[in-house]
Amino acid sequence: MFQQMKYFIAVVDEHSFTRAAEKCNISQSAISQQIKELNQTVGTPLLKRQGRSFELTPAGNYFYRQAKTMVSQIEQVLKNTRQIADNEQEEYVLKLGYLQMFGTTEFLKAVTIFAEQYPEVKVNITSGQHDHLFKLLRDDRIDLDFSDQRRELSDEYNNEFLTKAPLMVNIAKGLLKLNDSQVTTDQLKDIPCILVAPDASEEQYCRDVLRIKRYILNSHPERARPNN
Repeated sequence: MFQQMKYFIAVVDEHSFTRAAEKCNISQSAISQQIKELNQTVGTPLLKRQGRSFELTPAGNYFYRQAKTMVSQIEQVLKNTRQIADNEQEEYVLKLGYLQMFGTTEFLKAVTIFAEQYPEVKVNITSGQHDHLFKLLRDDRIDLDFSDQRRELSDEYNNEFLTKAPLMVNIAKGLLKLNDSQVTTDQLKDIPCILVAPDASEEQYCRDVLRIKRYILNSHPERARPNN
């Protein structure tokens, strides 16, 4: 009956069986037969012929207005249903990169909350150092890079500041003067230091950007802490 309703609407809109048949890509005899069967299903004539023309009966006028609304609603339902089916078949993947030295507990907790709110999204996580993560971002291999700022922010990306974190230095007491209440970076530049870093990828940054002259790398913060 749904298709017959569409044929009936086309006949009334075109005010012609011939033009309605062309619009619906069927023969004139076929569309006339469909309207005849629709009249039988409804139980009353919907059109009143007047020579080679026709007009709507009162029942036909009511049926026409209701049918247009119903057909429009049904077509929208069908469209929405197909979109839902398409979305079910399409997999959404969010690729995240985070700095290896960041606390994993807080980061993974945030990812867990996101996954609970958006179960249709698959989350892929990569950890690494600054240069590695930035290369992944440039190569479109990750969508979000959770890192601290090492370079000028690029206009090619959306940059959002999430938080601020202090940098701390542990200094052996024997390296300071007894009456020093504070220490400047100039006082530290020539002191050999231990850099807490998981691998040698930080070495170039510390040498070329921070201008640290003498250092060794240690991946364990507790082992790197001075004893006196």
